[in-house]
Amino acid sequence: MTGATVAVLVTLDSKEEEARFICDALSGVGARPWLVDLSLRPHVIGGAVVTGGELAEAASSSWEAIAEMDRSHAAEKMISGGRKVLLEIFRSGSLSGAIGVGGANGSSMACSLMRALPPLFPKVMVSPVAATAAVQWYVAESDIAMFPSIGDISMNRITRTVMENAARSVAVMAQAYSRKKDMEGQDLPLVGVSSFGGTACCVERVSKALIARGFEVILFHASGPGGRALESLAALGELVGVVDVTTHELADLAVDGVYSAGDGRLRAAGLAGLPQVVVPGALDHANFWVGAVPGHFQKREFFQYNAQNLLMRTNAEEFETLGRMVAERLNVAKGPFAVLIPMQGYSEHTKRVAHDLNGAEMGSWAQPEADREFSVSLRKHLDKGRVEELDLHINDPEFAEACANVFFALMGDEA
Repeated sequence: MTGATVAVLVTLDSKEEEARFICDALSGVGARPWLVDLSLRPHVIGGAVVTGGELAEAASSSWEAIAEMDRSHAAEKMISGGRKVLLEIFRSGSLSGAIGVGGANGSSMACSLMRALPPLFPKVMVSPVAATAAVQWYVAESDIAMFPSIGDISMNRITRTVMENAARSVAVMAQAYSRKKDMEGQDLPLVGVSSFGGTACCVERVSKALIARGFEVILFHASGPGGRALESLAALGELVGVVDVTTHELADLAVDGVYSAGDGRLRAAGLAGLPQVVVPGALDHANFWVGAVPGHFQKREFFQYNAQNLLMRTNAEEFETLGRMVAERLNVAKGPFAVLIPMQGYSEHTKRVAHDLNGAEMGSWAQPEADREFSVSLRKHLDKGRVEELDLHINDPEFAEACANVFFALMGDEA
């Protein structure tokens, strides 16, 4: 070990023994623990490099004032102060990793702090919530490695081993991160490409074209976390551009489907000034879980994609909304963009037949008249930029070629 410094994020008033165990485990493999106390109530337990009182001050409050708040508001204050402190030490170049240990509330606070750190920075959380479906909210768009504690957080031979393994893991990652900092600037320029099963042929061809031109590609699966990760990396300056083949998550945002990436989708790249190619890929459907379709959608057209997922066919009214949503986001973009619209279909599902919820056929999934409302609405609300309607299907080779060539032109590289 090279003595890489690792932040230990813990509520010291309730997890003192566990905190000291993690610190000793880090020290045992040559890392330097940097203990940050997230306790919401004042106490006299020593050992923290950064106390809860100091986090409260960083949030323009006091430990005593935070102690008077309800747990939710108190946690928000400590998270606010903790982010400032953690980012300050990170930006100084003194920090190479972070590990948290805690129950539900402690995990929420520690993960909120770690999500403020950039991607690829080593982040580890030991928690009982790591074995639950709620883990998606703790990790969100970040790359936190979750270690299920198996039992609740307490000291016994099971949880002790989990915590020791987690500490050793983050120490090794921190060591590697410290070495890599000396090699910055040697990576290929990274382009984000949004992907989905229904747009896979287009995504594959676009990716190959980008790689052949000397770019590195990162694919974002358009099922919620992928879109949030795309926006996060764009905002953090990790991407040089975006080929947004699969803006599908906006359809789920519009109808409150299960694959929404939130209102931030299709915003960060434009605000960061990045070149963007935007495509209405897979906007022809939204997603609901089987057996959980809202009542007001019961008479709509569907296709059961797998055992868990029902696709609901987008109608003309929803396409009008989607065209306006895309236009509003692109109108405030600071970088160059182009919208390419495949008029022969937005996903591979145009080959399928739509059904009602009882399985009866309702007609073809291909509905060009409904799809066309997206173009009409987009042009009506878009104030600037380039819009091209191509008489192609999204998965036609020529459409992927057009996406790549337009992106190269936006990047100033048309050779």
